Parts: sequence; C-alpha cells; structure tokens
Amino acid sequence: MENKHLFGAALFDLDGVIFDTESQYTVFWGAECRRAHPELPGLEQRIKGSTLQQIFDRAWTGPLEKERQHVVERLDAFEAQMRLDYVEGFVPLLNSLRSHGVKTAVVTSSNQQKMSNVYSKHPEFRPMFDAILTSENFAESKPSPDCYLRAAQRLGCTPQQCIVFEDSINGLRAGRAARMRVVGLLTTNVLADVAPLSDIQLTDYRGVDYETISSIGYPF
Repeated sequence: MENKHLFGAALFDLDGVIFDTESQYTVFWGAECRRAHPELPGLEQRIKGSTLQQIFDRAWTGPLEKERQHVVERLDAFEAQMRLDYVEGFVPLLNSLRSHGVKTAVVTSSNQQKMSNVYSKHPEFRPMFDAILTSENFAESKPSPDCYLRAAQRLGCTPQQCIVFEDSINGLRAGRAARMRVVGLLTTNVLADVAPLSDIQLTDYRGVDYETISSIGYPF
C-alpha cells in the first residue's frame, strides 16, 4: 500500500534557510527602526520573519506612512549589494535530496526584484529547484499556510509528503498550519522558540542528508 507520508518534496524558505543573510538584515532594520522609532530599542528583533507589508503595518503607520517609499528605496539598494552566502552544507543536502527523487521548491515572501538579485549573483540557482514561489504567487503571507499549500500543489504532492525548512516564527507557523513536517533552522531565533514549532532543529546542514530528513516522522 502506498505510504501517504512518503517524503516527496522539500520546501525551503530563502533568507536564513538557503542564504545566511539574517545578520545583514538585522543591521539594515536596526538602522531603520532606530530612525523611525528611537523609543523602541530592539524593534528589529521583533519584526524578524515578517513581510515588508507586515513591517509597515506594524511600525510605519500614521505620520510615518509617508516614509515607506524611502524605506523601500533604501532596502532595494541594500539588497542589491548584500552578500548571498549559502548556509553551510545547503548545496550538498539539496544534491542528496534531488538524487533520491525529492522535488524541491523555494517558498519565499521575497519579491521578484529580490530574486533578480539572487539570479544575478547565483546563475546556478534557478535550475537547482523544481519551482520558485515568491510573494507575487500568494494570496496571504506567512503565518498563513497558503504559500506552502500552493507549493505542494505545484509539485503534485500532498501536504503529508512535504517537509518545510524554516527559520522565522511566522514561517514555522505556516508550515505547521499546512500540516507538513517542519525543520527549524536556528539561524534567526533561539532553540526555545523554534523547537515547539518544528520536528527537528538544525544550526546548519553540515552532516545532514536525505536519510536524515526522510527519517522525520509525521507529527499529526
């Protein structure tokens, strides 16, 4: 009988999961938050894992709405020059998964402009995945499961056959809400926050392969 929980697809968030970029974003948003809200130290930590619209809705409201376009312009310039280094061990893990027939997708709240920067700096990136879904493809942002359910559908897999790789709290909640198995990366948040929302936790992918991931039990 077919195993409905067979590992068929790996769904990866982008920042903090594929690329080790979260420390760079902390610097950018730290400066922006201090400019807009000097009375709220540490705000950049509390908005981690949020979409740009979610950040604006939370912290750039009222008189600050007129500053949104300036923030977007500074963010675009920052992303154009930021380093995009793969999280340690990511490429060997991806190769291991694909060699075992696992389908792969990027599921990110980043937009197409951000992805153009990725493709420019990493010409090998697009062929590494069976699908790349960005914010333009979703009706709802994380923590809604919409993005991951759409990715599963695109790859022809059930949610039970998918494993999500996430680092942000909103992303982890999205994977859980999609009723998928979840790998929590400790690149952005601490173990105490990530563990309740994931099935295993990793600091990076060194020593992790298909056998490691396929052994994760279905939690529901």
